[in-house]
Amino acid sequence: MAKKKIGELLVQEGLITSEQLNRALEEQRHSGERLGAALVKHGVIDENILCDFIARQFNCPQVNLTRLDIRKDIIGLIPLDIMHKYQAFPFGLMGNTLHVAMSDPGNLFIIDDIRFLTRKNVQVHVASDSVIKQVIGACVTEEDTLDEVLGMLKDEVDVDLVQATDEMDLSTLENAAEQAPVVKLVNLVLMDAIRKQASDIHIEPYEKMVRIRLRIDGVLYEVMRPPVHLKNAIISRIKIMARLDIAERRLPQDGRIRLKAKNREMDFRVSVLPTLFGEKIVLRLLDKAGLQLDMTRLGFEELQYKNFRDAIYLPFGMVLVTGPTGSGKTTTLYSALSDLNKVGQNISTAEDPVEYNLAGINQVQIHESIGLTFAAALRAFLRQDPDIIMVGEVRDFETAEIAVKAALTGHLVLSTLHTNDAPSTINRLLNMGVEAFLVSSAVNLVLAQRLVRRICPECKILEEVPAETLLDLGVMDEEIGAFACYRGAGCSACNDTGYRGRIALYEIMPMYEQIRELVLMGASASEIKKESIRLGMTTLRRAGINKLKEGVTSLEEVIRSSAKD
Repeated sequence: MAKKKIGELLVQEGLITSEQLNRALEEQRHSGERLGAALVKHGVIDENILCDFIARQFNCPQVNLTRLDIRKDIIGLIPLDIMHKYQAFPFGLMGNTLHVAMSDPGNLFIIDDIRFLTRKNVQVHVASDSVIKQVIGACVTEEDTLDEVLGMLKDEVDVDLVQATDEMDLSTLENAAEQAPVVKLVNLVLMDAIRKQASDIHIEPYEKMVRIRLRIDGVLYEVMRPPVHLKNAIISRIKIMARLDIAERRLPQDGRIRLKAKNREMDFRVSVLPTLFGEKIVLRLLDKAGLQLDMTRLGFEELQYKNFRDAIYLPFGMVLVTGPTGSGKTTTLYSALSDLNKVGQNISTAEDPVEYNLAGINQVQIHESIGLTFAAALRAFLRQDPDIIMVGEVRDFETAEIAVKAALTGHLVLSTLHTNDAPSTINRLLNMGVEAFLVSSAVNLVLAQRLVRRICPECKILEEVPAETLLDLGVMDEEIGAFACYRGAGCSACNDTGYRGRIALYEIMPMYEQIRELVLMGASASEIKKESIRLGMTTLRRAGINKLKEGVTSLEEVIRSSAKD
């Protein structure tokens, strides 16, 4: 095997530069993640290209673990914590030779350790970091299976203790929440959500059932119906973990759970809401390791990326990101801030809530109950010598007015609004009471976005779509002949959904002089939209058609996510 490290070999081959390697190594020292993962995460190199290179360089065969049916006795040859530590996965045994998938076959220490641990010869195969993490995440020991835990709930839990009643006292609730099977069930739900890369967990009590659902890639899936008499115990367990008042069941509460899983910390933002048949709980998963801060990987088209980056690097003015809740606005803003985050810049943000901690950026949590509103935070920022300000949301005239004036007095202001598309954002500001001449002068760019699910690459197949359907979607006549649509058939890698991950559709409207003049003239949103399209703006629907044409998403996702132009 080759003696050089992977980073040096990549530089030698010309696939990355020395500067990119040094940056990745510096981040690796802080984050502890593998070099290859750091390079892929920041878009320096494509994961498939990296795998091909490593396989050639070390003369090792590649393996697609997601397509294999691996025996549990083989998986059990290497303890789960060792698999996590080394990012190595056993998948085959021939005689006394154990076949192991690794992302770094040049690490002889790991190979020797596995050989010593298993008392077997080791044949190394190459697989990507993401796939190895995925299959390791899917390894659940027999005692942690859902059926096993539900069986324990039926057999071992004291039903009289946890039977749901309105008169339950504090000690009864605490005892119910601390019973081992209840604790295990809650832990299983949290770990299952992490494993399936869910964004939210919904625990919903009804009169005759309790339902648990996960939101994966924007869609809710039911995963479990625990016995209804356990609802208070389950809810109390989560409230204890989030340090909430378990005796208070009449008022909404908000809290946070921090959980260490697979060598990384996960935050769960907890919201408790009293309903007719008990408290509904929604947990939002906040995984900083999974936060995509590389703007080139969010879904921008080439011209869109250039326009957006040009706007955020202007010394002053306003950049607005719009879209419904859950459309990825926070990720887009965080990626912009991450790009702007230099030693020479003073950046402050006002957020409600602060979802992720960003090193080097001053983040303020809004507390309206004590008077710390977006407007109050903005005023305070302006006394703190800021260069860049991010306001979580422009909700009212006061916030909008201060933000606009800050943008006009030498500050770059980033913020969000809830509107359906980019042109209607201008009218929303005007309807809030901001003067047209201020809007025209202050706003540099408006970005509208939606999220669509990516087709799973493991089960992607061609789909026949009638030409009439494509024409009705907005596809041009001249494109029809060469237009190929795809869909996911469903496989174990995507939980049989046909989709894995999401990508953003963007509608970006730079404030060209023609648009500023229309704003001053009081033009309608439709007039502003027509002029923006004439000047080259890609609408949300057209952005969806482009992703469909590239085979990234499906027809149903484009129809679901964007209105016809």
